Amino acid sequence: MNAVGSYLKKHTEALVKAVGVEAACEVTGKSKATLGRYYSDHDEHVDRFIPVDAVALLEQAAGYPHVTQALAELSGGHLDFNERRPNDTSTGGVNADVIALSQRFAVLMAEYQQSIADGKITVNEAKRLLKETTALQQVLVDMKLHLEDESV
Repeated sequence: MNAVGSYLKKHTEALVKAVGVEAACEVTGKSKATLGRYYSDHDEHVDRFIPVDAVALLEQAAGYPHVTQALAELSGGHLDFNERRPNDTSTGGVNADVIALSQRFAVLMAEYQQSIADGKITVNEAKRLLKETTALQQVLVDMKLHLEDESV
């Protein structure tokens, strides 16, 4: 088996195991044996790979795009996975957005203060600041959408 196939099979196995084999069977409608063939490195299964629709269903169940991440890496791409998962999925409107904006800004300022304390921002500190800035930006986008909804 070539390196690409092996890499994809390893990520397929990680995806199935992240969901759980029994649950993966229910989600995809495939048997344990079939799912096992998709990540088996035995010669008789070297050309078997998981169908893309099954990948989509499993990644949704897993909450992380294991195989999609591997495909992006193999093509030289980068996948920016949005880990934002609010506890309350209901929309609170503009008032909730203002509160979220204040909280995110406070976190950004705390990260900045901690990063600049020694007079130098390291690469890892810059990455954390960028992550917080992106989260703040997402809150602003949510706020913009809520304002547009209310003005219609």
